[in-house]
Amino acid sequence: MIEITADMEAIIKQAILSFVATVNEDGTPNLSPKASLTVINGALYFADIASPRTILNLKRDPAVEINVVNIFQRRGYRFKGRALILTPDDDESLMIANWVRATNGLEYPVDHVVKIETTSITPLLSPAHVFARPPRSQDEIRSAYYQKYGVKPNGA
Repeated sequence: MIEITADMEAIIKQAILSFVATVNEDGTPNLSPKASLTVINGALYFADIASPRTILNLKRDPAVEINVVNIFQRRGYRFKGRALILTPDDDESLMIANWVRATNGLEYPVDHVVKIETTSITPLLSPAHVFARPPRSQDEIRSAYYQKYGVKPNGA
């Protein structure tokens, strides 16, 4: 398993929403938003709260890709790997389920917890990073996208 760095973990926490791609039985992609992606002890996990298709696909084919992008920093990561659906009584599964309920409320059902064995991690950079001339700093990019989305940062 490839190491999840502090920057990757920070992007996951800041972005909140990630997208998990699996493969449907007919070979077409299935993309499912997740607000439960988290890093514990260097491993990626997400909870199945309302994603029966994702779980069906992973039971048949554990190939998975997760994209996480901080929309204001205009950067993130692409995690590829293999998914392991944990049993409900597994300690890791209970830990993630308890975290989801503590974060969102007891009414959130956690039907499954999925652990990802990462096999590849690549950075995702928007054109704001790649093509801007002269190059812009991360602070300049962040400020521009706060303005674009009409958002004021916390504490401003």
